[in-house]
This record gives sequence, structure tokens and C-alpha cells, in this order.
Amino acid sequence: MITIKNRHTDAIIYRSETATTVKGALMEGLALDIKFSSADLRGTDLRGTDLQGADLLGADLRGTDLQGAYLQGADLYRADLRDANLYKADLQYADLRDADLQDANLRGADLRDVDLRGVNLYGVNLYRANLYKADLRDVDLRGVNLYGVNLQDAYLSSTILEKLT
Repeated sequence: MITIKNRHTDAIIYRSETATTVKGALMEGLALDIKFSSADLRGTDLRGTDLQGADLLGADLRGTDLQGAYLQGADLYRADLRDANLYKADLQYADLRDADLQDANLRGADLRDVDLRGVNLYGVNLYRANLYKADLRDVDLRGVNLYGVNLQDAYLSSTILEKLT
């Protein structure tokens, strides 16, 4: 039995009687249209997982492996993604407003049309990421690896771009 709980209250969001992993329980719950807002998913292996349109608002995804995950249109508003591996993840149209991505690996990630307003990008690796039409208004990009990043048509109003790496 696998249980996924609320990170703040410890209340049960979803309990699976058949899944053997958190990933399995999450996929089962998503198929049932369960909302995983504020879910504690720390350190979960979600490589290559289809999380398109998932409600992960405020979820704790610290240290989670989301390499190659499909997160198109996912609601990650205020999610904690510190130290997460999002290498080559597809985040097109995802809502990442006010998310904490400190020290996350977004190398080669697809961030087209993503809303990144208010995001903490301290120490983030965006090497060769696609930020076409991404909303980076008021984002501090100091110290962020932007080598090979596509910023074509990105919204950069009030974005801090000093001392880029």
C-alpha cells in the first residue's frame, strides 16, 4: 500500500492498495482525476512520466527525478522543485509562477510559453533550454547558466540579466 500525503497537514491525498511505488500511486490517482495539490513527492523517481495537465500546485518535489517527464500544461504554481532533475523535461505551457527551482537541472528542458514570474532560479542550469515566449518578467537571472538558451520572443521586462554565465 502506498500513501501520498499533504506536505503541510499530513492528510492523505491518495492511498493505493495496488501500487508498489509512489510513481505507480501517482499515475493511478491521476487516472482518477485526483488533485495532488501540496502533495509530498520528495525524492520520487518520475523519469519519463506523463504528467500532462497534472494539478501539482504547491507540491513538494524537492530532489525529484523528472528527467524527460512530460509536464505540458501542468499546474506547478508555488511548487518546491529545489534540486529537482528536469533534464529534457517537457514543460510547455506549465504554470511555474512562484515556484522554487533553486539548484534544479533544467538543462535541455522545453519551457516554451511557460510562466516563470516570481520563480527562484538561483543556481539553475538552463543550458540549451528552450524558453521561446516564456514569461520571465521580474525574474533574477544572475548566476543562471544561459549558454545556448533560446530566449526568442521571451518576455524579459524588468528581468535582471547581469553577470550571466
